[in-house]
Amino acid sequence: MIIDPGHQAAPGVEEAIRKHRLKPVAVVLTHGHIDHVASVVPVCGAHDVPAWIHPEDRYMMSDPEKALGRSIGMPLMGELTVGEPDDVREMTDGATLELAGLELSVAHAPGHTKGSVTFALPEAADIPPVLFSGDLLFAGSIGRTDLPGGDMAEMLDSLARVCLPLDDSTVVLSGHGPQTTIGRERATNPYLRQVAAGLGSADAPRRGM
Repeated sequence: MIIDPGHQAAPGVEEAIRKHRLKPVAVVLTHGHIDHVASVVPVCGAHDVPAWIHPEDRYMMSDPEKALGRSIGMPLMGELTVGEPDDVREMTDGATLELAGLELSVAHAPGHTKGSVTFALPEAADIPPVLFSGDLLFAGSIGRTDLPGGDMAEMLDSLARVCLPLDDSTVVLSGHGPQTTIGRERATNPYLRQVAAGLGSADAPRRGM
């Protein structure tokens, strides 16, 4: 499975597929911002696979300017082939996607966008549990909430509902920045510390990415 193929991702995806002799089965999207979906059309088209996205972010694949608060026609990462691939499938909160022998648990996590989701993989053998957090949780920070569809109160609620219950050993692979763990973020991330303390959006640090 391929997660969030963003701008100019297709060559790297193809290189990894050849190197490891892989057969793609699906593209799964944590949200609809252009830096996460810009290569969905070529990647899905090259391998005849579906793309999974939450219904509230689906419009962003064909209307990225609206998602970023831009006017139609403004330059956006150069020349991009925006639009939907031939096969788009919608997923909602609590869904389980069985892909490539893995079971991804989907959690709706609005705040960065209305249709943001995370994907969780359970612990297996000697591999710790994994959270693909998209732009919900970063190492030391969270996704920005000042773009259309963003909302700090929803972001904090998503952090409390999706991230706080996870085991400290859970590896967090986010949409931007280095790998981290829930335990590390629980101890050091000011936003996760805030929701753990039960504080509201009025107390949120004024920083985001």
